[in-house]
Amino acid sequence: MTESAQTLKQALIVRGGWEGHSPVEATDLFRPFLDEQGYDVRVEDSPAVYADRSVMDGVDVIVQCVTMSTIEPDQLAGLRSAIEAGTGMAGWHGGIADSYRNSSDYLQLIGGQFACHPGKHPDEHVPGEASNNFLPYTVNVVPEQREHPIMAGIGDFDLVTEQYWVLSDDLNDVLATTTLDARSFDPWHRPVTSPAVWTRQWGEGRIFVVTPGHSLDVLEDPSVRTIVERGILWASR
Repeated sequence: MTESAQTLKQALIVRGGWEGHSPVEATDLFRPFLDEQGYDVRVEDSPAVYADRSVMDGVDVIVQCVTMSTIEPDQLAGLRSAIEAGTGMAGWHGGIADSYRNSSDYLQLIGGQFACHPGKHPDEHVPGEASNNFLPYTVNVVPEQREHPIMAGIGDFDLVTEQYWVLSDDLNDVLATTTLDARSFDPWHRPVTSPAVWTRQWGEGRIFVVTPGHSLDVLEDPSVRTIVERGILWASR
């Protein structure tokens, strides 16, 4: 972030981890939007920056896309401190809801953790194909949240991609859900409803998560893209 840009809002993109979620291409998709919204954008390829208070104190919003990977205690402490002080955090899919499996404290911060994405019937699997886990499903807007700034004007919508089963807690304000069927070959015995879009207040900071976003075509879906862009702005300090 340059000295001349200090009057601009500050966005920090942190990306990396599993390459299957295209962290560079996915975050680059939202760079023009951040520019248009008046952010000076800094990009980092690891969570190491979270431990640098001289950077984090000036960040208005973090956009994170780091699937799995690990986070060190000082990095997590810096992230939590920044959010508690008012920095916002936003992300999609495994880049925020399946990050840093080594840290239960990160899970508590975000409020939801990817558990699985049920696949097609085993007889339909093609070895090595990501599409084995692509199912048609609906994202249902919570009726009481239809006027929320992130969801306004967006109705229920359908996708064909990974459908996240999420472990979550009730500190989340859930804006949309998705229901995973219990099929004859599944080991669970009734449908399971998981949050698909949620927000969370943590100290003075805001957190935004949307679970669709496995690939660029999903992020470019008009409903998903609108939700991500609005979510970044909503979370920002």
